[in-house]
Amino acid sequence: MRIPCPYCGERDAEEFSIQGEAAGPRPIPSDYGDGDRDAFHAYVHLRANEYGPTREYWYHAAGCRRWLTVSRDTRDHKILGVELAKP
Repeated sequence: MRIPCPYCGERDAEEFSIQGEAAGPRPIPSDYGDGDRDAFHAYVHLRANEYGPTREYWYHAAGCRRWLTVSRDTRDHKILGVELAKP
């Protein structure tokens, strides 16, 4: 699989490290004030593992060292789009 990095151009997936689903904002753990323990547990440990189009965080470890949000289809690993991950 080849991933088109916005900075480095198209590169082999071996240069990247997948970090999981591009989920919403990280919930506050219950140890820190008014956090929700169940929401934090779900964010850290539970994955949808969808079959079809999905959005994932990838880190370009052997290249520009940028975080990317990669949209791809898990059925055939076709890359649908790549953008810089937003902080």
